[in-house]
Amino acid sequence: MALKNLLALVVLLALVGVSIAKPYGNPLGNPRVKGDLDLDYYRFKCPQVESIVHRVTFQYVSRRPTLAAALLRMHFHDCFVRGCDGSVLLKSPNNDAERDAPPNLTLKGFEVVDAVKSVLERKCPGVVSCADVIALVARDAVAVIRGPWWPVPLGRRDGRISRLSEANLPSPFADIKTLKNNFRVKGLNSKDLVVLSGAHTIGVSSCGLISSRIHNFTGKGDFDPAMNPSYVRTLKKRCKPTDVRTPVDMDPGSARKFDSHYFDIVAQKKGLFISDSALLNDFVTKRYIQTQVETRGASFDRDFSESMVKLGFIQILTGRKGEIRRRCAFVN
Repeated sequence: MALKNLLALVVLLALVGVSIAKPYGNPLGNPRVKGDLDLDYYRFKCPQVESIVHRVTFQYVSRRPTLAAALLRMHFHDCFVRGCDGSVLLKSPNNDAERDAPPNLTLKGFEVVDAVKSVLERKCPGVVSCADVIALVARDAVAVIRGPWWPVPLGRRDGRISRLSEANLPSPFADIKTLKNNFRVKGLNSKDLVVLSGAHTIGVSSCGLISSRIHNFTGKGDFDPAMNPSYVRTLKKRCKPTDVRTPVDMDPGSARKFDSHYFDIVAQKKGLFISDSALLNDFVTKRYIQTQVETRGASFDRDFSESMVKLGFIQILTGRKGEIRRRCAFVN
């Protein structure tokens, strides 16, 4: 009789749309950062969500593989300002939203998020948040180019606020102390800092962001002594002093492949940004780089997956906080 009652309860829960949850506790270990997510959050409300996201993301990224880096960067920029709440997607008639801030003016891939959301709204109107869409799209975009896969617990809700003035992201010009503090206040540690910096393995920047570093570092026509001189000569051939537009690979020699090669080039003092080179100025981050070089990235995929899960929990909105936007660029 007890077994019959249990089976009846399971059937009833399924009929009314209550999931038999797979809760995913918040991994940040920061008492100020609360909220749990669920791997099966949409099991009954929108069971096709992950297959839809994967299909649409694959359609875009398979044609334009560089979108993988762009969409991963978008997720990072979203989570580091007001948390993973989709606020980076919001538009403002006054051009004062997060996406109008200088670091976000080069973000790409909004059309992928919008395409995914459009399909989801037709299948499951008003159910899947834009914050969850970004998190899933970033994961699937990296998977399309054969990068690491990670679980994406779901149940985030969308924020209603997006301010240009709050878009204070980790800077490519930052020293190690500043970078560690940037990550610490978000509940991330030094290992997360160096592991997530490894995303630069598929990154592309521009000459404008490195011009002073290679042409006039201290105002005397010199270059940053933290850089490999031969690498500087190579960069100078590509980037003239007044050139701000020419693209530059963050991981020369392996920029189209998600691998651990980034750590090899940082160890050789060929990190493109000051923030890349700064990783050699801390015991924990330097040791991690050395380990990846020595082991040919044996743990990098696993470490990256773990840090991405942690990233996805930053200052999440759950329960009745926020909303589920119908269109990702506008509040309801």
